[in-house]
Amino acid sequence: MKILQLCKKFPFPLKDGESIAVTYLARAFHKLDNEVTLLAMNTSKHWFDPAHLPAEFDHYNAIHTVDIDNHIRPLAALANLFSDRSFHIQRFENEDFANKLIEILQQDQFDVIQLETLYLAPYIPIIRKYSNALVALRTHNVEHEIWERVAVNSNPLKKWYLNTITPRLKKYEVGQLNTCDLLVGITERDVRRFQNLGLKKNAMAMPIGLDCLDYLPDESSFQRPLSLGFIGSLDWMPNIEGLDWFLKKVWQPVLEPNFPKLHFHIAGRNTPDWLRRLKLPRVHVHGEVPDAATFINQHSIMVVPLLAGSGMRAKILEGMALGKVILSTSIGLEGVEARNGKEALIADRPEDFQSAIQWCYNQGDNLVQMGRRAQAFCTENYDNLEVARRLLEQYHRMRPRQQAIAGSSV
Repeated sequence: MKILQLCKKFPFPLKDGESIAVTYLARAFHKLDNEVTLLAMNTSKHWFDPAHLPAEFDHYNAIHTVDIDNHIRPLAALANLFSDRSFHIQRFENEDFANKLIEILQQDQFDVIQLETLYLAPYIPIIRKYSNALVALRTHNVEHEIWERVAVNSNPLKKWYLNTITPRLKKYEVGQLNTCDLLVGITERDVRRFQNLGLKKNAMAMPIGLDCLDYLPDESSFQRPLSLGFIGSLDWMPNIEGLDWFLKKVWQPVLEPNFPKLHFHIAGRNTPDWLRRLKLPRVHVHGEVPDAATFINQHSIMVVPLLAGSGMRAKILEGMALGKVILSTSIGLEGVEARNGKEALIADRPEDFQSAIQWCYNQGDNLVQMGRRAQAFCTENYDNLEVARRLLEQYHRMRPRQQAIAGSSV
């Protein structure tokens, strides 16, 4: 099949869940003998020069980018309060991107146009006008749900602001559910949520997939003193909110005094200044690291203290593929059907984290066994080729109907 993949940011480097999800699926499409073209917004927030792509990033037949300045400007955010439009969506509506999409659709024909995230939905009318391709919306999250959860844990001013703009995002999201031909949710839970909100069109759940052979576990971390590692995009509000809660409610009052030899290491792109200035005993802030796998391998326990979110956390799958012990909140582990105490550890309260860390210490040399179970679980359930095959089978089932509909309208 010929597939056009639309992205709201360039999917490289692979330092965040969205880039990982986009790249591994496109790579699997290519390995399964499909032709994939990329059209990506190259945003000011995550700008990347495609000329610097490594040679192995060769799974696209063609790559097109459009530079977009999507910095959040206070005046624009304030002005939006007097509008009924979603500020979240408005930031990704761009005339240059629309024109580039039209140009591509006029020059080539595609079997499937796959939109990565809700933020590409504004371009569905253009696709319908210039193409008869099957339109698939891959929803990486239930977007409005993330912001509803963030608001719960925010200070009063931020809570008021988020409670003002999030209903507009929800209204937009619900309004787009039936504009595509196929909605692809990351989890069964997300698909059910969309169906409860009014989704009537075809839908399927398809998790993030990895090529687990790309990940080389280093078990030497289990031979060293226990250490915690956190890695994630530090310009994504749920990560920041969760990390701030963990430092204030878990690390300082519970873990730091009770485990005097335990160290906590934090890494992530776009690290905020307040975190860089942080001076807490045995907390190490690394900023953006050259290689995520190397950082993950250095620490036997990966901490995922999310209080908000939806979809899946690709970093958890990476940690599992590298044979690490995952210590996550229930929300962080949503979408990954790992069993508490078997392939991962779940902690939602400070005392739960304390008990989990004590359990890890008690395991001694046997702690590596949980990492090995996590690795086997990831390989068995989240192989990117198997994930892509399932989606392609659905595309092939639906494509003849789409062509018949297009033919009857001529």
